[in-house]
Amino acid sequence: MELLHICKKTDWLQAQGQYLAASLASEGFIHCSRPEQIESVANRYYAGQSGLVLLHIDSDRLDAIVKWEAADGEEFPHICGPISLEAITAVEDLFPGEAGQFTYPGDPD
Repeated sequence: MELLHICKKTDWLQAQGQYLAASLASEGFIHCSRPEQIESVANRYYAGQSGLVLLHIDSDRLDAIVKWEAADGEEFPHICGPISLEAITAVEDLFPGEAGQFTYPGDPD
């Protein structure tokens, strides 16, 4: 299953062997989304921000456990450990539109 994670490009570029989000130390997991959730998550938490990337993660390649937790009436995936670089299948720049909102053209299927 594909999971998605938004992060600062500078944080991604510092990854060596594995990616560690700050939330892993502070909350015990890395926040992720399913493809059909990513646009609303981006607009809720990152509206107007630049310098972001979207990590595409193959959950079958993870060494860490994925836990699903309810929030805002949906189930969101949380990765409970570092993400090995082998599990990241693609990285794309994420740019807000003129009004600061994101549009994610990915196919949710």
